[in-house]
Amino acid sequence: MRSVTGTGLVVAALAATLAALLFPIWSFADRPGAGGDVNTQTVATSFGPLSALDRDFVNRVRLAGLWELPAGQQAQQRGTVPAVREAGDHLVDGHASLDRHVREVAAQLGLGLPDRPNAQQRQWLRELSSARGAAYDRKFANILRLAHGKVFTVVAQVRATTRNSLVRALADDANRTVLDHISMLERTGFVDFDAIAEDAATASPPPSPSAPPPSLDAVPAPSPTPVTPSPTYSLPPPATPPATATGGATRAPAPAGTSSGPRQHP
Repeated sequence: MRSVTGTGLVVAALAATLAALLFPIWSFADRPGAGGDVNTQTVATSFGPLSALDRDFVNRVRLAGLWELPAGQQAQQRGTVPAVREAGDHLVDGHASLDRHVREVAAQLGLGLPDRPNAQQRQWLRELSSARGAAYDRKFANILRLAHGKVFTVVAQVRATTRNSLVRALADDANRTVLDHISMLERTGFVDFDAIAEDAATASPPPSPSAPPPSLDAVPAPSPTPVTPSPTYSLPPPATPPATATGGATRAPAPAGTSSGPRQHP
């Protein structure tokens, strides 16, 4: 009887020890974002860790300029009221500056960038190109305001969480630019806030493709030919293909200076 009791105590003690060892592992695995995704998708750079969210954000900033800059150029010419034309001025100035900044950041981090708008953005440009008169003013204000509202939340998330100094500075620049554009679009008086609120309540968040990490030995593919909405409204210049990194962990080159922020309007 004593032997059975002693064996039971030993088994119970071993079970308690095993539970104590495994509990921290289980506890960590249940936390949001746990499971190794953060570490496996983050690469080391000279400017701090670069996460998948950081890379996706850099990609999004470039995409925004690829369609909003030509949309602003179009508004400068087609807007029927001064407020719409002035909003177009801000889009052109803001995205010209922000696009230069994002291309500098991508080059320093060894990231490739798109050279044409995505399918949704091309559809928005087609809608704007087909509109005239007051209908154009309303479409311009509402399409651009809706798009800026969606990206505004992404900018805030990246700014709050990034550990990379270049991405943090880019998020600051993007935050100022997007907020300025939102204010100018709302100042036109054409923004339908009820429609924007309804879209935010019903639309499911679009999937966010993870931008690939910088490659250690891949040869950069040639940049695709930019696609313009018309011969009149041009896209930003193509991004410079990133330099190929060699050996060891992925590292970015030393900073080549910081970009100036978007031009301020009085």
